Amino acid sequence: MNRKLSLNAFAMACVGHQSPGLWARDDDQSADYTSLEHWIDLARLLEDGGFDSLFLADVLGTYDVYGGSRDEAVRVGAQVPVSDPIPAISAMAAATKNLGFGVTVTTTYEQPYALARRFTTLDHLTKGRIGWNVVTGYLDSAAKNLGFTAQIPHDERYEIADEYLEVCYKLWEHSWEDDAVVRDRERGIYADPAKVHDIGHHGQYYDVPGAFLCEPSPQRTPVIFQAGASPRGRQFAAKHAEAIFVIGPTPAAVRRTTSALREEAEKAGRDPYSIKIIAGLTAIVRESDEEAADLLESYRQSASLSGALALFGGWTGVDLAEYPYDAPLVHITTDANRSALDAFTRDADHEWTVEELARWVSIGGRGPVMAGSPTTVADTLEEWQQEADVDGFNFMYVTRPGTFTDIVTHLVPELRRRGLVAPAPATPASLRERLGTGDGARLSAAHYARSLQIAAPTPR
Repeated sequence: MNRKLSLNAFAMACVGHQSPGLWARDDDQSADYTSLEHWIDLARLLEDGGFDSLFLADVLGTYDVYGGSRDEAVRVGAQVPVSDPIPAISAMAAATKNLGFGVTVTTTYEQPYALARRFTTLDHLTKGRIGWNVVTGYLDSAAKNLGFTAQIPHDERYEIADEYLEVCYKLWEHSWEDDAVVRDRERGIYADPAKVHDIGHHGQYYDVPGAFLCEPSPQRTPVIFQAGASPRGRQFAAKHAEAIFVIGPTPAAVRRTTSALREEAEKAGRDPYSIKIIAGLTAIVRESDEEAADLLESYRQSASLSGALALFGGWTGVDLAEYPYDAPLVHITTDANRSALDAFTRDADHEWTVEELARWVSIGGRGPVMAGSPTTVADTLEEWQQEADVDGFNFMYVTRPGTFTDIVTHLVPELRRRGLVAPAPATPASLRERLGTGDGARLSAAHYARSLQIAAPTPR
């Protein structure tokens, strides 16, 4: 099967994302994350380099499990401080024409009526280039600072998210008819009131009786991304997601997740290959294998192992501060990010020690790291595409923008030479069209959201 690869950049509005400690290097500009120019320059680089989207991660709490406090995360800048990723998107969109933007927002801590408006606004301002990475949250620190005494149990968070998406779909897809906006200057009628409907939603978690505030945007519903790999997360993704972000240390580990996701999608009545599965990894690319290997070794010397364990603690809820480095990992069920723990325990190909884990996570987080020439890395990506059955890659950075600059300069031309990357659209296209997951800019007619019913219109 010859599939074009979807290329996505994975970043976060923080000092240290997946490679803690690297911000201190002279060749890293991540500490400029508060500068709008930093993000505009990155967006232009990615668009010129043929990327489909910039995928922006986010968290609403600090990583405070390791050693029982947030101190290590703060000390090394491990995803704290972190800014809201949304405000910079409009500026990046204004500086580009085709680059899409996927942004992480949790369903647990704000109302769907308000968030639906924010995404519709972004979809208008980006001309249909916005996607939503739907997450349910995993940090206890976030839950406590946002009004909860403790984290809501894992599977219940997905129950809430299911209804949350239902509310959003009704607002986006069904409140305003396609021809509700008439813009009739002669009669002074902007929209036809008879074609704007209350959604009448009354559920277990949300009551949203009224009509949507916004007129339909180019995509109506943003592209739905999802990243949960737990059994409940897979059910949620099979129902809702158009693209799924997966991560694992080896193609075999990722293939297990990919197969489970495609099986779940088939159970949900969807074409398993209508959903794009995108694997997270870090690629260090230079002109030769030796130069890339030397650069990776230099990166490893700069990385913070304690910062890596602070990240792992936040992802899993497991504090490894008191364990010796040669201690083996064991599987522990928590209400944090279960798939993160499974990748190194239940789904692992060998027994990991704490030190092995720390060294792995210190460069590229939970994902694999490959270093080499354009030919070597392109060969590896093709192997991953076939063995892991993925549709594209979410490239994580070690230094920003250095890692992405190297990919654009060295790797993308080789992928294009092999016919693995589609050319940029001749005219501006929506993110959904770029990914090929819907009916043009709209959600596929087969998607669950399109079949939802709202309250009957009030007789007039």
